[in-house]
Amino acid sequence: MADKTSEKRQNENKDNSVEQNISNSYIPKSKLTDLQMTNPGLDKEAQKEMEKTKANLEKFKKEIVKEFKYIEEIGIMPIQASLKIEEEFEVPIEECKKKLMHILVIIPEENFKEIQKVRLECIKKAKDIDEKWWVHVLTPVDIWNLGLDSKFDVLEALSMSYPVLDKGLLGALRIASIHKSMTLKKFEKYITSYIIAGSLVRGEAKPTSDIDIFIVIDDTDVKRMPRFELKEKLRSVIFQFITEATAIAGAKNPLNVQVYLLTEFWEAVKDAHPVMFTFIRDGIPLYDRGTFLPWKSLLRMGKIKPSPEAVDIFMSSGDKLEETINRRILDVAVMDIYWGVLTPSQGILMMFGLAPPTPKETFRLLREVFVEKEKLLEEKYVKILEEIVMYYKEYEGGKHTKMSGIELDKMAKNALDYTKRLKQLREQIEKRVQDKSIQQTHKDVFGMLESLTNKKGNAAVKEFETQFIKQGKFPQRLLENLKFITKTREDFEKIDKDKKKKITIKEIVAIEDARKMASEIINTLVEYVQRKEFVVLDRKRFLLKAKDKVAEILFLDNIFVIDSTKILEMKNGKLVDSNVDGLNKAMSESKNKPMKLNANQMEILTKHFGEFELSY
Repeated sequence: MADKTSEKRQNENKDNSVEQNISNSYIPKSKLTDLQMTNPGLDKEAQKEMEKTKANLEKFKKEIVKEFKYIEEIGIMPIQASLKIEEEFEVPIEECKKKLMHILVIIPEENFKEIQKVRLECIKKAKDIDEKWWVHVLTPVDIWNLGLDSKFDVLEALSMSYPVLDKGLLGALRIASIHKSMTLKKFEKYITSYIIAGSLVRGEAKPTSDIDIFIVIDDTDVKRMPRFELKEKLRSVIFQFITEATAIAGAKNPLNVQVYLLTEFWEAVKDAHPVMFTFIRDGIPLYDRGTFLPWKSLLRMGKIKPSPEAVDIFMSSGDKLEETINRRILDVAVMDIYWGVLTPSQGILMMFGLAPPTPKETFRLLREVFVEKEKLLEEKYVKILEEIVMYYKEYEGGKHTKMSGIELDKMAKNALDYTKRLKQLREQIEKRVQDKSIQQTHKDVFGMLESLTNKKGNAAVKEFETQFIKQGKFPQRLLENLKFITKTREDFEKIDKDKKKKITIKEIVAIEDARKMASEIINTLVEYVQRKEFVVLDRKRFLLKAKDKVAEILFLDNIFVIDSTKILEMKNGKLVDSNVDGLNKAMSESKNKPMKLNANQMEILTKHFGEFELSY
């Protein structure tokens, strides 16, 4: 009980700190021309300095946008967040002492390769104007990654940047951040996740696009009122905050808020609801108490998969198609046909490991995956789905007001043929998926085994038994598991060749067991190889101690020096800047080579560090 109370207090202190930071950084306008309004009551000298800063910012904006026309956002970060910004982006201590003004520049993700060029030019122009200016150049992906890394206070600081140039992202983030602060301040104990999603996160937004927000409410400890009563009470107040947040932010993007109970959110994920898949896939947390990010990680790892029951539910809607068509009028009939073919189509794609797509994406994916790539489905069936989907969209738009009996009969017949074909396709996919699974499992295990033993096929197994099992380096069960994986693959190959034979539960279980065994074998072999490599590499690693510096030094094909701020590599008789990729490549290439050291190298190190000593 004491541990829980302590944890709760820590969370309360953390959240209150976040709320205070936001409230202190509210700025009433979002136009540069109104900058003076953020500091009323200044003396003439201070007002004059502010006007000078405003003019310099306008000059900086014009110069940098003229050179890099694709720049999307420029903002001034709040003074209250300087310490957090400097810690996150590792601003040098000597620069921090100047009491910097931090400027945020955002460029499109497609221009990421030019980020270093933009950063250098921005810094140059900023320093020409004012030595106390420090520029951070990011892409939208960099901003979203802060949320994925649970760095909500840093993301919040960026969100509250005062816009100098805004094409939609900064304004949208300000509205969302202010609304989040209001919501947490009022209902902190109930809110588990505050997520931003939609076109803004996907990079498809326009300056006037909606800001899609999902709020998850913890209803697991509700005792005095019905859960949905709690949801409605909180939702009504949360919706009231939308107008206030929009007014404070000074932006015009509509805030679209969806509120979910934690239990209904989990239920929807379990049932593979397409909206929840999209929400988890695209969403970025602005606040999360350990609810949303684990689901997102599981989805990325492929661990959130529709259950067989969910697949059955998606596909079963086509079973009663014939009966419903015979007794419905036009609008109901068209709707039933549409959902009767679309939903099982989505189920087929889900079964193949894809998230439920949009209606127009469904027939496109069916064609790409099952007609063109896997060659399991005939093109005529994709055309049937495409015609029904497009007809329904036209019907929604008011183009179709009636349908003849002949047209309805044709559409109904095509739909029924289509759903029957999907059932056959499901059986084909089950075989194909299991075949790929066991083949990949066998390939992964034997690829690792052959790399370790330098033998192929059965010779690798025999070598593994002689050199590793019998010598006690690995347990006997790993050898038995290898033989089980091989036998399972051979058995399934026989089933796969017989096109009429259906796969049974027993065979599916065997394949799953083989996959688990393969995972254990691979992990064991990888750990063994890593231990060997570490021992070899550790012999080449030393600690360099100089008068005023301590660094790690590795004697590889080239000498690498690693200190707290950078990586150096010895090239052409001197130490030059390197990076992690260069270090990893050198470690890989020299792991089986002896360590070398000569007098010339020692002379270069002495020239760079002065007198030094090496130790383990």
